[in-house]
Amino acid sequence: MAHYRASDSKREHFRRYLEKTGVVDSLTSVFVSLYEQQEKPPNALEYVKEHLGAVPLTSADTEALQQEVNDLRQRCACLEEENKDLKARLQQYEPASEDGGAAN
Repeated sequence: MAHYRASDSKREHFRRYLEKTGVVDSLTSVFVSLYEQQEKPPNALEYVKEHLGAVPLTSADTEALQQEVNDLRQRCACLEEENKDLKARLQQYEPASEDGGAAN
């Protein structure tokens, strides 16, 4: 009998955890939405995944994102190089402007 109560307690604790974190509300809203569909989707699991935002990226999505990352890395490297060059050019003129300001 004690084992039964411990199991019930764990279940109740888990149920409260799911309620507190919003899982129950999210699942309920997705299931209600599915229930209210006039034409039921052929794959209910895919419907639930899609409406919970758990749809995996396709390989085309992954490739596009990877290409964007590569492009942005290349752009960042170019900008860093440009920044380095501009700082070097600025260093050439800074001492002259400081001396010129002190002479006035």
